[in-house]
Amino acid sequence: MQGLPLPLDTIDFDELRDQAIDFVTSAQFGSGALSGAVAVGEFVTGFLLFLVILFFFLKDGDKIWAFFLQPLKAKQQARGQRVGRTAVSTLGGYIRGTSIIALVDAVGIGIALWILGVPLALPLAVIVFVAAFIPIVGATVAGALAALVALVAVSPFVALVVVIVVIAVNQLEGNLLQPVVMAQSLKLHPLVILLALSAGTILGGIVGAVLSVPIAATAWAIVKTWDKRDWQLEQPKPLRRRAAKG
Repeated sequence: MQGLPLPLDTIDFDELRDQAIDFVTSAQFGSGALSGAVAVGEFVTGFLLFLVILFFFLKDGDKIWAFFLQPLKAKQQARGQRVGRTAVSTLGGYIRGTSIIALVDAVGIGIALWILGVPLALPLAVIVFVAAFIPIVGATVAGALAALVALVAVSPFVALVVVIVVIAVNQLEGNLLQPVVMAQSLKLHPLVILLALSAGTILGGIVGAVLSVPIAATAWAIVKTWDKRDWQLEQPKPLRRRAAKG
């Protein structure tokens, strides 16, 4: 290293080595390493547990829900079945539709960043995809971040072009993708979405902001179908016996 054309003559390598050894053998490093190892272990354990629970819910979700409905009466079981189907279909439709919209946003903005020569185009596209799961503000904030990177790394003109692309993608999402991809039952008033986002962000941070709107959409769908009659679960009336008695 000293033979390289680098200003290394003024560096005391012995002192750096002694400082590194002292830091590694200090109690502060030990406690920090232990805390980091515990945090990593908790994250890995929680993620594996999440995958196992998700697998069993996907595999035996109907049986698990039917087991919880067994103590109920016939009418209450019919309502429980109706609520379960509504919740699964609403939540699944919301997640599928949002994933498609987020993918379109990420691909459109990512290709524009790559063509314009903006650095970190792929990581910015990933950020756009993740942020698009937060309605109204997610994709816009991620697009503003991409425009800021273009302003700092390239030029103001490229940043202006990125802003135009983000606005165009958002207009495409709001006027075309949302009505086509998202089901009509998943539509919520913008005020309800903002209130759900605010409550979710205050209570759960980023995770709460992501989960608040699908939970609100599912709850509203359940409320609408709570007392709705399901003709498939109702038994047909014995018309022949009544006719015979008459």
